[in-house]
Formats: sequence, structure tokens, C-alpha cells
Amino acid sequence: MSGWATKRFWKDTTPEAVEGGYGVFLDGRAVKTPAKAALVVPTQVMAEAMAAEWDAQDGEVDPASMPVTRSANAAIDKVAIQHAEVAEMLAEYGGSDLVCYRATTPQELIDRQVEAWDPLLVWAEESLGAKLKPVAGVMFEAQDSESLRKLSTLVHGFDNFQMAAFHDLVGISGSLIIGFAATHDLHPIETLWRLSRIDEQWQEDQWGRDDDAAEEAEKKHQAFLHAYAFFKMATN
Repeated sequence: MSGWATKRFWKDTTPEAVEGGYGVFLDGRAVKTPAKAALVVPTQVMAEAMAAEWDAQDGEVDPASMPVTRSANAAIDKVAIQHAEVAEMLAEYGGSDLVCYRATTPQELIDRQVEAWDPLLVWAEESLGAKLKPVAGVMFEAQDSESLRKLSTLVHGFDNFQMAAFHDLVGISGSLIIGFAATHDLHPIETLWRLSRIDEQWQEDQWGRDDDAAEEAEKKHQAFLHAYAFFKMATN
């Protein structure tokens, strides 16, 4: 069957081992991606999570309620056919990483950024072999080329499913270093989310909560948590 059915027509949903990994079967028929590729994932836990999403469908099939399946589709239909390009795009975040660009005023915000982000830079140097420098202001300053090369090599080392998750960890946080910190379990994922939101939290503290902005932030928050969970599924 195709990646997305319009309405539920099946009774039984089962994850099964297949050649090259695990798949999901609906009444014995293998689910495929939207591009008609075989939906084969690397781990049993990921297949079980996808099967649970399909089994939870009632009436109209709602892709928005199936994040694991959507991420697996992205890994197969998108990342797999342009792995190097995706890796290079993500590696470029290292040259202008969120945790490197610091406010020049007020002092309280400067202090918050130092407290939150300096330890991440220390960790990146010690654990990833990449020394990045903090920059005051918004003007671009080049980072050490050898450090950026090391980070790029690490990004290129992810497989398609890990890369699909890493894409969102980095893109949502705006930080290659926070993305790596998530994949290494440097801190609980909720802590890393908060570390990515230092500037936004400062603005909220000064001017109050904006409901529309808060709603959008929560969507990103949930997507960030899902990306982490998907990375763990792909790895374990």
C-alpha cells in the first residue's frame, strides 16, 4: 500500500522483521513511503512505534498524528537520496552557531548566555575536538577551519535515520553544538531545549508572554523532543 491511506481499511497492524530491518504490515500488506519505497527501518522499537501510530488511526488517517512514520518517510524519501547535501547544510551551522553569538547588552542577558552556553563550548572542545569561540554582537566572524572540518566529519557520519532526526535537532535549536549535545545525552533533552531558548526567555521575562509566540514555541518544543526520541530509536 502507499504511504498514506485516506481512510482506515485494515484490521490488523503488525511490525515484522524484513530484509534489511523492520517494516509495518496492514492486514499482511507492507506499508510503503509516499514515494513508494519500502518503509524499512533499522530497529524493532522504531517499527513498533510506527505500528502503534497506524493502529491508532480511526476513520480518516491523520498524518499529523504519526510523527515516527513521517520521520521514517523523510529518512528514506529525502535524506537517503541527498545525504551528503543534508550533512553539509547542517555542518554549516557550526560557522554561525547560536551558542557562539552573544549579546552586547544588557549585562543580565550577557551573563545568562555565558552561564548557559560557555559550558557547551567547553564540552564541544573536549568531547568533539572542536574549539569554537564566542562572538560579541551579530557581525559574522569566521571560526577555526579545522574545528569546523571535525564537526562536518561527525555530521557526515550519521546514517539516514539519525540524520533525519539530527536535522530537526539542529534546525529547531539553531545550534549544531546543541544538536550534538542531544545525541550524546550531555543533558536531559528538556534542559537542552531551555538552553536553546535563552534569548526568547529573556524577551518574555522583559515584555511578558505573547500567546501566539508561545503556541509556536510549543510546537517547536514538541518537534524537538520528537527528534530526540527518533534519534534514540534509530540508534538503539
